[in-house]
Amino acid sequence: MKSLSASDELLYKVALSFLPDVGDIKAKALVAYCGSPAAVFFEKRKMLEKIPGIGSITAKAIKDAEVFERAEEEIRFAKRYKISILSYLDEEYPARLKQCEDAPVLLYYKGNANLNRSRIIAVVGSRKATDYGKEICAKIIEEIAMHHPLVVSGMAYGIDVCAHRCSLKLGLPTIGVLAHGLDMLYPSQHRATAEKMLEEGGLLTEFPSGTKLHPDFFPKRNRIIAGMADAVVVAEASMRSGTLVTATLANDYNRDVFAVPGRIGDPASEGCNHLIKTNKAALLQSGKDIEYIMGWEQNGKKQVQFSLFEDLSKEEQVIANALRANGQQHVDDLSHSTQFPTGKVLSLLLEMEFKGAVRSLPGKIYAMRN
Repeated sequence: MKSLSASDELLYKVALSFLPDVGDIKAKALVAYCGSPAAVFFEKRKMLEKIPGIGSITAKAIKDAEVFERAEEEIRFAKRYKISILSYLDEEYPARLKQCEDAPVLLYYKGNANLNRSRIIAVVGSRKATDYGKEICAKIIEEIAMHHPLVVSGMAYGIDVCAHRCSLKLGLPTIGVLAHGLDMLYPSQHRATAEKMLEEGGLLTEFPSGTKLHPDFFPKRNRIIAGMADAVVVAEASMRSGTLVTATLANDYNRDVFAVPGRIGDPASEGCNHLIKTNKAALLQSGKDIEYIMGWEQNGKKQVQFSLFEDLSKEEQVIANALRANGQQHVDDLSHSTQFPTGKVLSLLLEMEFKGAVRSLPGKIYAMRN
């Protein structure tokens, strides 16, 4: 297949996301078998039908011109409103989210924050937040502000919008993950906050323009919140809160989860207390708990700790610098960012483990020891 222009490559990436009955996992499988999004559409129908999970109906849909018409329409919309379209194959795509099997193949992003900032924390909670919940949310964000994290939440009523507004007040970048396209905003009452976030953060969604709100889209949105963060903070939640879905997803993705405890018998805190009781979240009383568990030591301590790794080779230092800049990473992402072959990266990581410089996480993910 001949080389394609950047605009043609984008067209195929977007068209892939519009294929009917092809979810994120199946779409990635298609690309893995064919070699690229464009190759999926150039592949012969008979060959497509032989790919596991791809039947004749899906193979026929891949050859349908309608997906390209919809893709072109969405690209025009994105250009008009200065929206970035991020494929999971792109470097700008959130690296932490890319590690999740069910990560979206495509994201639509409007804003200026780095989605691969070295420290990213999600703060979520009840839509019907109490004064206590809002106060503790603001207190925690204020206490971790010195570490300049990117704060992620879902733009909902209650704790979510409180987290966004507190971040803006403290000059921290904040991302709102939406359950609809960027042609609207729900709830509309938060429009003023969203506009400020475009100046210091941004809005992110997997849904194209014209997507109508549906209850099923909120859990899908929650997986992005959980997947793109280093840790999820549950500031306040009842047992029926959708926030518990986000916490469960974060556990599934091997992310740290923190929950603020509340009074026994208080319905507004039953969800948080349950997470702590069942060992699905660490008890969170202040920002120092996040700092301790996540290894976010203050500068003086960090410099002393890094001095332990002075015996790293030049190539190992390249690996270390990539992990410090981007946080925990999959082996494949490290190979891409360092330009080292995957086998060499694995060999270097093993040596760095012996030296106590890195730690191995499930799913071939590695992180620096702080």
